[in-house]
Amino acid sequence: MKFSQRVGITPIEKAIQLESLDIDLRNSLWSLLTAFYWDKFDRSKYDMGYRVDRIKGSNLDPLFTSMWLHYFKKPIDTIPQLFYDGLPNLRSYFFESEWYEVYDFIEFCVSYGPKSQREKFTDVCNSYLERENSGYRFVNLKIVEISSSDEVSEIESAIANSSPYYGVKQHLSTAITLLSDKDSPDFRNSIKESISAVESLCKKVSNDDKATLGAALKLIEKQGVMHPALKSAFSSLYGYTNDSDGIRHSLIEESNLTKADARFMLISCSAFINYVIANS
Repeated sequence: MKFSQRVGITPIEKAIQLESLDIDLRNSLWSLLTAFYWDKFDRSKYDMGYRVDRIKGSNLDPLFTSMWLHYFKKPIDTIPQLFYDGLPNLRSYFFESEWYEVYDFIEFCVSYGPKSQREKFTDVCNSYLERENSGYRFVNLKIVEISSSDEVSEIESAIANSSPYYGVKQHLSTAITLLSDKDSPDFRNSIKESISAVESLCKKVSNDDKATLGAALKLIEKQGVMHPALKSAFSSLYGYTNDSDGIRHSLIEESNLTKADARFMLISCSAFINYVIANS
């Protein structure tokens, strides 16, 4: 603990950063981009006779091309020819951007940058997000509003554990994508995908692909895979998804579901999936 924190001048812990980004966190995120991407810039081996920092033919050429095509949506013939001439423009954009644009940018770099850097970058990025008390974390290459490292671990474990069950993994990944869409999040369908992941797993474990979740849960309980109380709890959640705002049916009225609802369902279903797979 710093001296200023011990004597009560500065707070020991800052408030959770939701819909905001303080300068400490912004600096940290740019430093990570620098360490994992910009400092890894490697020119083409065929640039003899040219300046060594040409973007064309370098290891970051695909990232810059994708950035101009899909992120900035500018003509690719406006991409700077020289990396160290173009980098200050990216830096200016980053530090002048709104908080959500910063997250858009780092998410884009992870998706389109060198694949070799993805896992380590997202791991270190999550540690910085936690250190600076951000309410967001990388989960499956998407930035999601989840403030607890335990919650992140639960979801990531469910995705990893469900690899043998293709449908389960796809439903979870879709639930994350729908929840993390900053422009138009779809909470209703995110919840639907989360519970569908559980339903898909239970059908496989119960060896009855035609069973409803309720029926599959009963079969799994009889197999001794889960405690009756846990089966009852998820039967209730299944009932909620059938009744609340028509999640699994056509909507009659505008949905009142919130991000908190979708986040709770994603975390709960991930924990349930981990439990069932571990006990199967």
